[in-house]
Amino acid sequence: MTDKCCGPRPPEGGQVVEAHTSACCADEPRGHLDWLLWISLSVVAILYCIYWVVDLNAMPEWLHHMSAGVVELVHTMWWGVVAGALFVGLLGRIPQELVIKALGRGGSKRGLFRATLAGLFFDLCSHGILMVGMQLYKRGASIGQVMAFLIASPWNSLSLTVILIALIGFWWTLLFILCSAAIALISGYLADRLVEQGKLPPNPNKVELPEDYDWRTEVVGLWQRAELTPTSIGSLLWEGIRGSQMVVRWLLVGIVLAVLVRAFVDPAVFQQWFGPSALGLAATLVAATILEVCSEGATPLAADIFSRATAPGNAFAFLMAGVSTDYTELMSIKDTTGSWKIGFALPLLTLPQIILVGLLMNGFGA
Repeated sequence: MTDKCCGPRPPEGGQVVEAHTSACCADEPRGHLDWLLWISLSVVAILYCIYWVVDLNAMPEWLHHMSAGVVELVHTMWWGVVAGALFVGLLGRIPQELVIKALGRGGSKRGLFRATLAGLFFDLCSHGILMVGMQLYKRGASIGQVMAFLIASPWNSLSLTVILIALIGFWWTLLFILCSAAIALISGYLADRLVEQGKLPPNPNKVELPEDYDWRTEVVGLWQRAELTPTSIGSLLWEGIRGSQMVVRWLLVGIVLAVLVRAFVDPAVFQQWFGPSALGLAATLVAATILEVCSEGATPLAADIFSRATAPGNAFAFLMAGVSTDYTELMSIKDTTGSWKIGFALPLLTLPQIILVGLLMNGFGA
């Protein structure tokens, strides 16, 4: 029996009864205000309202760019955030043993392969994927599995893959998918080996499945207890939002930084440096790091780099850097795991591979 959603509460006899805890426990406020969350939320809300309330001719150009950028990003990202929150809430109610059974044993090749496939086929935007990835860590997935899941899915949803095929062609899209999956598997494998060597901290949420664990009985029980009502869906969404508070915080910060760049940095500066060269590839990675672009926005931008700059490697790097170097990803990983080492391991493991593949693609496509 639990007290609200967190922690076991001892019954009258004084003995603690083991119970699954909700994902919201780790993110429960501890008596202090999350200033970064509320300041960034206030800035985004004010700019959003300004766009609809203030006359365009009555505001300076920089303010128009910022308010219009906020509206564009919010309208692009909201569905992915809501869908991600629902998945997070759902994962919070699924027993930890069942999640681990579905993903496979952490540190194993099969577990990495399953996590990569999950990333490839999850039809969510990159921000929704991030929310789900952080919840998988809380449910016991290994560091390598979490990284493989995130790296494989910055743009690899079914809908965006179809769009990318229309923009750059089938064979280039297939090559992008295969290369992103390979980078995900290699990075996840290396991350798990670093954990084994003690260079990265292990996931404290890890569980070992009992030999007689029957996942079919667990699934049947979950199905029988499931309720599909507006109240239950609303409760699920609220639990997901609470469980994803640290991710939402950095998404809002990313929106603010992105619109500042859009307002005060000339877009022509980026376009001039996106050519198929080592310098162009480096500039692409810098731009992808600074710009907080959801996967829906990254896909057409990458296609534009592909066609106008004739730089397929830069386009691939732009898509992949959305998870490899983005500060939203790094800070969310750090906040969730409590480790700067794990946060910085993501770019350190993936960037060399992304740069190598990008240079090869540019040379091949020239």
